[in-house]
Amino acid sequence: MKIIETHNITKVYKMGNNIVNALQDVSITIDRGEYVAFMGPSGSGKSTLMNIVGCLDSPTSGTYSLNNHLVSEMTENELAEIRNKEIGFVFQTFNLLPRATALENVALPLVYAGYSKSERHEMAMAALESVSLADRYHHRPNELSGGQRQRVAIARALVNKPSIILADEPTGNLDSKTSYDIMGLFQELHDHGNTIIMVTHEDDIAHYAHRIIRLRDGMVEKDGRNEKVNRSAAKLTADSS
Repeated sequence: MKIIETHNITKVYKMGNNIVNALQDVSITIDRGEYVAFMGPSGSGKSTLMNIVGCLDSPTSGTYSLNNHLVSEMTENELAEIRNKEIGFVFQTFNLLPRATALENVALPLVYAGYSKSERHEMAMAALESVSLADRYHHRPNELSGGQRQRVAIARALVNKPSIILADEPTGNLDSKTSYDIMGLFQELHDHGNTIIMVTHEDDIAHYAHRIIRLRDGMVEKDGRNEKVNRSAAKLTADSS
C-alpha cells in the first residue's frame, strides 16, 4: 500500500539574483512498512526532499500525497495538523525541552492532539518502554547520555503512532557505538512494522535501510533495493542487552 507518492516535484529557491533548483522533477513512491534512506552529498536535494515529505515545506510545482492526503494543496493549518498526526520526527540535535522530563518530552505531541493527562502519561510511558527507557522517565535531558536523549526523541516520534518515522541524520551527534545502538533500535522498529525514512550523507548508516534513494543535483540518481542490509547494529544491541 502506497503511503508516500510524489509526482514531478520541483523546488526552486530565489537567493538574491540567483535561482537555485533544489529539486527537479522528483517522482518517488514509498509503501507502508518500507525502510528507506535518502542519501546524497551536501547540496544534493535530500534535505529539501525530507522537508517536503515531512510537510515542513511545500513544492514549487508537482504533487505530493501522504497516506492518501494531497499535501501539496494544503493550508498552513492543515499542514501542521498532518505533521502532528502522520509524522514522527527524529532530529540530529534531539530537539528536547531542557527543563522537561523524558516523560514530558515524549508526551508533548499528545498535548497538541488533545489527549487527557492520564492518557498522555500512559501513552508516553508505553513509548519509553518501547525504547528501553521507562526507568529514566523522570530524568531531564542533561541527566541523560546522548544515546538516551536520542531514544527519548524516538519515543516522542512514536507516541502518536504516526504513519511514518522521519529521521534526519539521527546518528550525526553520536559516537560510533551509540550510533550502532540507535540503528539497532530503528531496525527493531522496522521489524515491528513501522515505516521509516532516514536522511543521511553517511554511506555506512544508509546501508541499514532496505532501500536507498540517492540524490544528486536535485534529481534521483539511483533508487534501488539494498541487497546487503547491515544488521550488525541489531545484533550488537541484542548482545549488549
